[in-house]
Amino acid sequence: MILLRELSTETKKLLITISRLSKSPQVRNRSQCIILSYERVSIPQLRKLFRVSEKTIYNWLNRWEAQGLLGLYNEKGRGRKAKLSQEQQEHIKQWVKEEPKNLKKVALKIYQQWKIDVSKETIKRIIKKLNMLWKRMKRGLAKSPEEWELEVKMPKLLELKEQDKKGEIDLRYLDESGFSLMPYIPYAWQEKGSTITLKSSQSKRINVLGLMNRHHELYYEIYSSNINSQVVINFLDKFSQNLSKQTVIIMDQASIHTSDNLLKKLEEWEQRNLKIFWLPTYSPQQNLIEILWKFVKYEWVEVDAYENWTSLLNYLKKVLDNFGQEYVINFV
Repeated sequence: MILLRELSTETKKLLITISRLSKSPQVRNRSQCIILSYERVSIPQLRKLFRVSEKTIYNWLNRWEAQGLLGLYNEKGRGRKAKLSQEQQEHIKQWVKEEPKNLKKVALKIYQQWKIDVSKETIKRIIKKLNMLWKRMKRGLAKSPEEWELEVKMPKLLELKEQDKKGEIDLRYLDESGFSLMPYIPYAWQEKGSTITLKSSQSKRINVLGLMNRHHELYYEIYSSNINSQVVINFLDKFSQNLSKQTVIIMDQASIHTSDNLLKKLEEWEQRNLKIFWLPTYSPQQNLIEILWKFVKYEWVEVDAYENWTSLLNYLKKVLDNFGQEYVINFV
């Protein structure tokens, strides 16, 4: 393991931004590698995560030590020569059309046809240059998290859950949800041949921002306006005022949770015993508070709550204020 010099908070924030926003896959990978290296991920693990040789990992780390941020980028004229001709790239585009979800099969065809070994990332770069995009199909199949995020973050999440069970930390789950007089249609006992009709009308939205743990402790605020990044920052500022125990907030990577202003608060919050853990992308099933919102919408809010906006607001407050007492979830 190469021992890198100390990484400042500002540099780490910049690396996180580059790893998410850079148009170059190589730059994104290198910045992610530097971040993980500072988090004591070993060279063999990094090699496996990024599917490159150990020599490449050492080159990335050595260039970072020598050049800093400039070492993330390729020097002019230093890029590798193209493995595949333009004609071969057109063949690849056609194979991707035949296997739009399985680039491993495309990579296998390339090897069988030309004895050239290429990665999925190389295929992605080729087809992007040929005006192909990774986007939702007409039937709307769900996207999946990046493999490197799952491999790195899921073990850490399990570790945090274990610390929470032992009482070493308070593990909280953050998310927003909205409610209106357009009701979510729940199941209910009804006579055969008859159907209960819920009143439905256009209304202003009631937005809720909540922090929940497995022990049915809920901290929340209700807003009549939209929830943006500044609202989240103010919410966490209030929550972190008097924390006596190390608290870790689990939340997704929505833009309001990863804004520059929010990232600037991380160091201040850490001094107040509050840390943030971002879930892998497209992993709502890992955010426990999503279960709470489903129970509120489909189980706990009564039918007559939809009489009017005030009635819905009162029912919502009643449910949230009595969470853990009258309203309980059996978290497995």
